[in-house]
Amino acid sequence: MAKKILLLILITLMLIFSISFISVSAQQTKDTCAIYFTGVGCPHCANVDPVVFIDTLNNYSNLIIIEYEIYQDSENAPLLIDYNEKYSTGLGIPLIIFEQGYEIGDRPILENINLIIEYGPSKCILLDGSKTFENLIINELQGKPKIWTKDRILIKDSDSTNKNIKNLMTTENFLEVLEGSDYSIVIPQKIAISGQNIEFENAIQVDGWIFQWNGPSIESKCPSCPQPEEWSTCINSQKTRTNYKCSAETEYECVSYTETDTCDGQQQKLTIAKLISLAAVDAINPCALAVLTLMLIAILTYNPKNKKNILLAGLAFASSVFIMYLIYGLIIIKFFQVIQFLTITKIWLYKILGFAAMIFGILNIKDFVKYRPGGACTEMPMKMRPKVQQIISKITSPRGAFGVGIFVTIFLLPCTIGPYVIAGGILSAFELVKTIPPLLLYNLIFILPMLIITFVVYTGFAKVEDVGGWKDKNIKMLHLIAGIIMFALGLAMVVGWV
Repeated sequence: MAKKILLLILITLMLIFSISFISVSAQQTKDTCAIYFTGVGCPHCANVDPVVFIDTLNNYSNLIIIEYEIYQDSENAPLLIDYNEKYSTGLGIPLIIFEQGYEIGDRPILENINLIIEYGPSKCILLDGSKTFENLIINELQGKPKIWTKDRILIKDSDSTNKNIKNLMTTENFLEVLEGSDYSIVIPQKIAISGQNIEFENAIQVDGWIFQWNGPSIESKCPSCPQPEEWSTCINSQKTRTNYKCSAETEYECVSYTETDTCDGQQQKLTIAKLISLAAVDAINPCALAVLTLMLIAILTYNPKNKKNILLAGLAFASSVFIMYLIYGLIIIKFFQVIQFLTITKIWLYKILGFAAMIFGILNIKDFVKYRPGGACTEMPMKMRPKVQQIISKITSPRGAFGVGIFVTIFLLPCTIGPYVIAGGILSAFELVKTIPPLLLYNLIFILPMLIITFVVYTGFAKVEDVGGWKDKNIKMLHLIAGIIMFALGLAMVVGWV
């Protein structure tokens, strides 16, 4: 009898243990976790991001997405390479990875994401293996991730040791998670995704993370803290200000700390400085000056007494070059934005452009040391020159100068395309519409010598022959100046000075 009772107790305990184990296992795998690589500014990501971060999250309350944005947060970019090496996921974006598999590209993701989520719970696929979100130690996540769920987001701001932070994503009572932690109520920041921004109603900063959510706010246990001080003057691309946080260590008192941020517009200022340098190189290109000189000579030869034709023809020619180069610039920028789908290109693009600038600089310096007409990538090839001269010799009016200027621009490309391609690559990081003002500035600088020569000849300060002679006499020095500027800019881009 005693043996039967003991056996019954043992069976009961085994059943209880099994039920508990099944319950815990079910709880650990209830969430669907996805790793998502994207880039703000990627045209394919713009098709997917709003669907993933708005529609899909709202439809699936158990979905958790660990996002790695690689364009704005460059430290996330190497992780894409690491994931490809471990899981052969590819180097394109957008890329979403589930335990069941992965999808890459806008159309496959949009067509299959709901099917994958509805297939069942998914562990988080990490570089060191797969883990449920409950077992995940988010402070060990590499890079700078953002963690999304239905109406909440966790943003990694700095290193942290608090292992309970992730519970903010799954618990209803925030105060239970925050008990004993230092946190401060902050102004919610707009979260940039490709194509738009997502706003949240509430935000706190806690132990290296920023937590934002929609819904009821929480009351601070601290007395009313002062408003943050104004940002300091920008120094070395950084600005600082004094902020305050609610500290549990001092019995919930307001404690001041220094906050740093990147200066607004600093990146744009650096971009404009690089564009001006590249445009200056393009502007002193002997090739473009030679074409303009030949055109003015043709106009003067046809009607030497009509100086008005000189002015109108020069302006018409410069205008046509300006318009055509603006179109070329938009095409170059769009090309770079399209190939950025191959994200490995985006990761190394800036340094590749820097190396290209150094090569163009060396070629120009070579022309100073040992000049040879028609140098590769620095002047118009010799075989093109007779054809260009033949076309230019037929110009008899400002209207003709405008039309021929459009055609001649094609022949200008081989000797001016280098700096312009580098400029287009730099601008490709911005939305296409936002690149128009910098392109206008670039091309205005590019045609500036054409305008100056036109007015100098029109006003009689110099003859066309004098301009042509000055260009031939100083052609080696022009190459040297262009070479030094290009090489210095390229070196600065490669080593990270600009």
